[in-house]
Amino acid sequence: MNVSTILIILLIGAFATYFSGDKLASKVALLFSLAALGCSIVLLNNYNAGENISVINSWITQPKISFALNADGLGLAMVLLTLALTPIIIFSSFGNEYKNAKSFYGLILFMAFAMTGTFLAADGLLYYIFWELALIPIYFIALIWGNGDADERRKAVVKFFIYTLAGSLFMLTAFIYLSQKANGSFLIEDLYKLELSACEQFWIFLAFFLAYAIKIPIIPFHTWQANVYQKAPTVGTMLLSGIMLKMGLYSVIRWQLPIAPLAAKEYLAIFIALGIAGVIYGSIVALRQKNLKKLLAYSSLAHVGLIAAGSYTLTLDGLRGAVLQMIAHGFVVVGLFYAAEVIFRRFETRNISELGGIRTQSPKFTSMFLILVLASVALPGTFNFVGEFTVLYSLSQINIWFAVLGGTTIILGAYYMLRMFQHVMLGETNSKTFTDVTLNEGISFAVIIAVLLFFGFYPKPITDLITPSLETILNVINKN
Repeated sequence: MNVSTILIILLIGAFATYFSGDKLASKVALLFSLAALGCSIVLLNNYNAGENISVINSWITQPKISFALNADGLGLAMVLLTLALTPIIIFSSFGNEYKNAKSFYGLILFMAFAMTGTFLAADGLLYYIFWELALIPIYFIALIWGNGDADERRKAVVKFFIYTLAGSLFMLTAFIYLSQKANGSFLIEDLYKLELSACEQFWIFLAFFLAYAIKIPIIPFHTWQANVYQKAPTVGTMLLSGIMLKMGLYSVIRWQLPIAPLAAKEYLAIFIALGIAGVIYGSIVALRQKNLKKLLAYSSLAHVGLIAAGSYTLTLDGLRGAVLQMIAHGFVVVGLFYAAEVIFRRFETRNISELGGIRTQSPKFTSMFLILVLASVALPGTFNFVGEFTVLYSLSQINIWFAVLGGTTIILGAYYMLRMFQHVMLGETNSKTFTDVTLNEGISFAVIIAVLLFFGFYPKPITDLITPSLETILNVINKN
């Protein structure tokens, strides 16, 4: 068995979900997502046992495209993140009713298929195909099942689609140029071997950066994010923030840095500064938000800015901390957006000023929400602390001021997140009754919190998994 099995399960699952009908769609989608997760765990065990679970087959002769999937530690870590969050996201949606549910859940599985393929692809054009395929389902999920005014939602989603598509075209141009230099090959191992001039690397680096900066997003390419996060249904927001933005961060490490290392080293300070600017900007704007979902969107912007800064340090600690924080952020941001959805189900509002008094009505939910908030601000003992501390340590190795400024995500984050918690959970009781969490809601929160606490105290399994792959990438970078 190899990693293509996961893709087959997800693709078959997407079609099976669609043809199962609206009543069974959610359950069929959950079943296939759990099957894909189980398959990924089996493959992880095989990988740890030394088995080759990668795939490389000739696919198209002209141009020379291979169906190549590389299952190393880094790729498997991102696949596990995707396949662990997908059933959680599907299960969390059981409290909502969706028109044309078969299409809704089918699109979720198809998106998981495309994102998994992006994390595994070892051929540039195959990677680009998966990258673009992931955009299609989230476009329809946000457009059709989103909330708010239809015209405003359409504008926000179309802007997101055009932004990301335009950035991707620059990346495609870079791949075509690289393949010509590599005798027509798009294989990542051949692209790594290219000896490009400093000028060539600058333009390749910039082309990749435009695609990734929009997807992550990094300021000033972030303008689509908050509106789309707010207008999309919560499931769409979870997919975007929990998994899809990690495609850009992962791609920086996998594709951009090793292919154009000279440019990465030359402009290191600039791109670290852009990441840190996102930390400060996102935190300050989050302080002013009155809508719970938009506050969490800008909070996410601040956290991914720090991850991007860590990625561009070109150090093992920086790359390792960035990957750890990607995974931790995926779980905590999904948990926070789900908490916002649970509140909306009871109170039918996301305005922070209209909330309050939940603690007296639901101590269980209050406790779970507080743990997620504390994890978000990187309290020691949570998974986020491991990633953020490692990233800040790597920044201090480059310049102590980078670490000081990057650390504002903890200080400002603690302020606006705890202030939000105070307004939403404490204070006067809302006129509406907040019923306690259901069994389904409790299970979703419990799984997320268990992951955040377990790896907060014992991150070694993930660290051991990703470190050899990151060392290999750094060796490619340092050869140039």
